[in-house]
Amino acid sequence: MKIRSVVVYSVLRLLAFLVPFGIMMIFPVFQDLWWLAAVFAALIGLSLSILLLRRPLEDVSTGLYERGRQKQAKSPRELDADAEDAEAEGR
Repeated sequence: MKIRSVVVYSVLRLLAFLVPFGIMMIFPVFQDLWWLAAVFAALIGLSLSILLLRRPLEDVSTGLYERGRQKQAKSPRELDADAEDAEAEGR
């Protein structure tokens, strides 16, 4: 998994939340109701990330999948040990 793709996706997701939140906090109504601005910013950020961040999400997901596949794959030493165990049990 590439660390760069995870960092890029995380930063873009944070920006998708922080920019709308910052814009809403400029308005006097949301200065008193900051939690409402946070809820709206979260919904806007979620919508933006679904629409605009498909490629970075795909990169992160592919990296996680490949990392999981590498952990599941057995090394030659493990395969050799399994073959020896199977042969010993067969006798």
